[in-house]
Amino acid sequence: MTQHEAVVVRPVTTTDQTRWKELFRGYREFYRLPESEDVVSRVWGWLMDPEHECQALVAESNGIVVAFGNYRRFARPSTGSVGLWLDDLFTSEQARGQGVARAIINELAQLTGVQGASVLRWITAQDNLQAQALYDQVATRTSWVTYDAAPTA
Repeated sequence: MTQHEAVVVRPVTTTDQTRWKELFRGYREFYRLPESEDVVSRVWGWLMDPEHECQALVAESNGIVVAFGNYRRFARPSTGSVGLWLDDLFTSEQARGQGVARAIINELAQLTGVQGASVLRWITAQDNLQAQALYDQVATRTSWVTYDAAPTA
């Protein structure tokens, strides 16, 4: 657990369910994903399952959860190593600009080192300029281009 000024970053717990779900809905809305309580509940279930690869940190300010970072380990065959992948990072509107996302990234970077992982990696939308302003300060922008292929039958 890390404390950054008035921000406390810690692993998500069962008592965070209501607030995490509120924030996750906000995250999905921000990225214009369709509303789906099935998805929200499924991901929460993953986070609460110690056998599942997905994990999460939350950031509290004045005792209120104001942000989350969902992450997982991933294999890097090209380097023969393992990294941490930050899947989702979201801060409530009221807490933006207060160092909350930076605190979560710093905690994950520290966790990356503690676990002996080779990199902390994430993506963001091309038009998410506010997030990119932070990301450009705390990480190196890569030259990789991401593609998504639809599954086939």
